[in-house]
Order: sequence, then C-alpha cells, then structure tokens
Amino acid sequence: MHKLLIALCLALTATCSFAADTPVTVAHATWVGYGPLHIAKELGYFKEQGLDVNLTIIEDESQYAAALASGNIDGLGNVIDREVIHFAKGTPETVIFAMDESTGGDGVVAAGDIKAVAELKGRTVALDKSSTSYFFFLSILEKNGVKEDEVNIQEMGASDAGAAFVAGKVDAAVTWEPWLTNAGQREGGHVLMSSREMPGTIVDVFVMNDNFMAKHPEAPAKMARAWFKAIEWYKANPAKGDEIMAKAFGLSAAEVADMAKGVTFKGTAENLAFVKPGQGLYAVADRAIRFWKEKGIIEKDVTAADFVTDKFVVEGAK
Repeated sequence: MHKLLIALCLALTATCSFAADTPVTVAHATWVGYGPLHIAKELGYFKEQGLDVNLTIIEDESQYAAALASGNIDGLGNVIDREVIHFAKGTPETVIFAMDESTGGDGVVAAGDIKAVAELKGRTVALDKSSTSYFFFLSILEKNGVKEDEVNIQEMGASDAGAAFVAGKVDAAVTWEPWLTNAGQREGGHVLMSSREMPGTIVDVFVMNDNFMAKHPEAPAKMARAWFKAIEWYKANPAKGDEIMAKAFGLSAAEVADMAKGVTFKGTAENLAFVKPGQGLYAVADRAIRFWKEKGIIEKDVTAADFVTDKFVVEGAK
C-alpha cells in the first residue's frame, strides 16, 4: 500500500508539471501568403512553442474583422492597409510580424493603347474599393502624379474586374492572377504595372487581439518563432510546402505554386529588416492611414507606431 501511494503521488506530480498548451484561434482568407501557418501546424512548430493553434478560413472581411474585434478569434492574417482601418475604428490589436509581400501577384491590366499610368486619365478602371486593390491603385496613382478624380473608377470585385477587362467592357482593371496572365486574351491587353514595381505596398501581417495578449504575453513571440521556422522550412522544401497548403485551401499543389510565384514570404531576416520603427512596414501603414483619412474612411488620428511594433519580431528571432 505504501509503495502504491508513492507511485500515485509521483504520477500526479509528473502530470501537473506539464502545463497545457495555450489555445490560439487564428483566422485568414484563402491566400497563399497565409499558407505557412498550416505548415507550422502540420510540422508541429506551434506545438514546440507550447501553442495549440486552431486555424480557420474566413473569406468575408466584415466577419473576420468583427471576430477579431470581439475576441472570438485571437489572431488574424490580413493586409496591413485594411488592418489600419480596423484599428482606427476601435479593434484592440497589435501587428506581431510581417507574413508576405505581393511581388508580381497583383497588378493593373490595360488596353493596348494605354502605355503609361498617366494615360489612364479619363479612362474607366475597374477595381474593388473595399479591398487592398484600392490602396494599391492609390499608391500607383500617387507615384505617377495622377489624381483619383482624373480616372473613372467602376467598382467590382478583383476577379470580376479582370473578367470585365478581358471582355472589353473597361479600359483597365486592378486585379490578380490568373487575370494578369489572361490579359493577353484581349487584343493588345497587357500588364501596365504589377506589384513587383510597387514594393512595400501590398503587405500581409499577422495581428493579435490585445486582450488575448494581456492574458498570454508569451504567445506573440512564440507565434512569430513558429512562423519563422515554417518559412525557413518552406524555402528549402517548396514542393512539399505547396502540398500542405493546397490541402488546407482545397486547391491543387500546382495552383498554390502558381500563386506563390508572385509572393515574397517574410521570415526571420526579412522581418528584422522590414519591421523597424519609422521604416518598412511602419511607412506602409502610415501611407495607408494618410490615404484613408483623405478619403474619409477613418477619422481617428492614429499612427503606425500605435499598433505596429518590432518587439515580437526581435523576441521571435532569438
């Protein structure tokens, strides 16, 4: 009996010595830039950090924005220019790390007689003002000295915009693949400018709810560390990584590989260089804040430094 009691006490002590993994609910839309989250989960990188991450796909921005604001999800992958809006409207959130940047996956397709951005003046351009396409287009116009009111914008989704362009219904469109490649289906159709010529514009970030972070202050750096490890593995094993992401998205590995061609993933080195106060990601966020205030989309006076930090990038890189 004495030995049995000792064994029981030892068993209970061993069981209690292992803390349960921290549950983290993370959402994102179907986009290859968020795919390495699934690699991190599949390969056990979150588990190594003591995190029990549940990944859920939500396509509608209003739904995932509301979920983060209410705390129904703890983390979210999304473009920085849209998160600027959510933060300014009251969502308690912090940018933890940069995930990826579009480097050719997005662009403006135009008719054959439009050879320069300045030649969009007076022409009809299809784009989605409720998506990052609008921020991308505003950035292009500003860079080329064209005012928005000099262009006739016709609002529609990015895929619909691409289809409308190929059908000859608009002069130009802000869209993404496969419509950039398909532009040539219209006689003279071509890519006028892609995100490759607009670095530091379409950038995905990982954000977390501040209330969740207050309860689990160790979680942000652990998420960053797992992400960095997933990116390092994916760079060395792209084909296997494409298969993991394809399974998560319900796509083929070939489709994921095609999407990934227009994306630059940001791992440890890229984040350390890009997420620096006053530079890189901060500059992108501040540009978005300026645009959205000018357009009346946000009213609150905010700056990138209010919700962007390099703290967790630095900690996660250790």
